[in-house]
Amino acid sequence: MANVPDAPKESFRLSMLLYDTRYRSLTIQVFVFMLFMAGAAWLVDNTIRNLAALGKDFNFGFLWNRAGYDISQRLVEYTNDSSHGRAMLVGLLNTLLVAFLGCLAATVIGVLVGVLRLSKNWLVGRLMTAYVELFRNIPLLLWIILIYAVFTEATPAPNAFRPNPETGIASQSMFLDAIAVTNRYTAVPNPVFSRELGWLNLGLFYVNLDVIAVIAAAVLGWWLNRMVKARATRIQNATGIRPATWWSSLLLLVGLPVAVLLGLGFHLEYPGLKGFNFVGGINVSNSFMALWLALSLYTGAFIAEIVRAGIMAISRGQSEAAFALGLRPGRTMSLVILPQALRVIIPPLISQYLNLTKNSSLAIAVGYLDLRGTLGGITLNQTGRELECVLLMMLIYLTISLLISGAMNVYNASVKLKER
Repeated sequence: MANVPDAPKESFRLSMLLYDTRYRSLTIQVFVFMLFMAGAAWLVDNTIRNLAALGKDFNFGFLWNRAGYDISQRLVEYTNDSSHGRAMLVGLLNTLLVAFLGCLAATVIGVLVGVLRLSKNWLVGRLMTAYVELFRNIPLLLWIILIYAVFTEATPAPNAFRPNPETGIASQSMFLDAIAVTNRYTAVPNPVFSRELGWLNLGLFYVNLDVIAVIAAAVLGWWLNRMVKARATRIQNATGIRPATWWSSLLLLVGLPVAVLLGLGFHLEYPGLKGFNFVGGINVSNSFMALWLALSLYTGAFIAEIVRAGIMAISRGQSEAAFALGLRPGRTMSLVILPQALRVIIPPLISQYLNLTKNSSLAIAVGYLDLRGTLGGITLNQTGRELECVLLMMLIYLTISLLISGAMNVYNASVKLKER
């Protein structure tokens, strides 16, 4: 039998980069990438030339210069003698604080309103609809200004809480004898520890070891609770009987952090009027309160629609099956409907968290010095480093958004359907 020789391999030619489908897509990608890099190089060169024409250079040395301005609301030590970098850190922490608290409050509001909007009670359903439509269709900036105006114009001055010398009764009383809402700030109790562990110096700021201990106890309790539930699941798969875990979950999730708090001597220091101001507690600025409430109520309206859509996406047969098993409507919602609806709710919920974080930059409208107010406001105006400040601010917001998106995507992956 004669052997048929292999067909000779075709030699590579430059024309194959355009006419051969094996190379064409790669050629186009390389060409587009080169165009992009050329455009970026032109933009950078043009920027450097324009800065040189104005007598400027590109550097971030201004971050170590004296800031020279005060920040009333801050989470770390800061004075007007601190650097612009320190002011940027204070603004960043203020942004993270209002974003974190806003996401928590907006989630609670959104879930409650989304569930109640599906209520069969006509009045409850219409009230929730009115709330959603009212907050969704008015710009957030107007809500921030309106709520700030209510705090500053419709609330009493701090001296209104002083008892009358003759009657011993004040014209204004504190809410629960612990919270005083005034036209300058809101006085709230201050959490303190009588047996402190001290502070840890991280260079940029100090960290309270008591808070770290409480957080560590909460994380340890959560991890141990997961192990207990995993063990209960293994027993259930082997025997068909699931042991009770509610008491161990209660001890680990609640008892362990509470035990640490009690061991550290945790208690609340209530504010008291002394002179013209409240002392002993924490005086939260009205600008922060207005921004936090506006962000929470505004974003909560969008989350409510997301929750409602997620619940309605679940087949009615799921509820009917749960009712047939004897589950009450509340238990059906928490055990059957919401866990399945989370797969629909989480992806758009990520966008709302990102929007809330970025919308916090509207804080400048009420004088709350966040990242936009410090780095992108006073520091930018004082130093004249517009390009550096804006680029740094964009990079920080991008990093925060990517971290939020990444964390939520991890959670989304944990609740999605697992193929077997």
